[in-house]
Amino acid sequence: MQIAKWGNSLAVRLPADLVRHLGLKEGDRIDLVPGDAGLQVHRHARAEEVLAGLRQFRGRLSAADRLDRDAAHER
Repeated sequence: MQIAKWGNSLAVRLPADLVRHLGLKEGDRIDLVPGDAGLQVHRHARAEEVLAGLRQFRGRLSAADRLDRDAAHER
């Protein structure tokens, strides 16, 4: 990987093979973490992936387990 100047910051250029392997797109957020076998790259979940995961839980709570905003604010 190559480090380059980008404005007042430094940027890391990722090889195309790594980008394809991780399925990275422009705007994705990643973490570079030192590991036993060298540097590891971890991609953050995209907003649509997080929303898809949340949609799996839609409607799964029984009526007795659901939260009631009015009841939560009673004093």
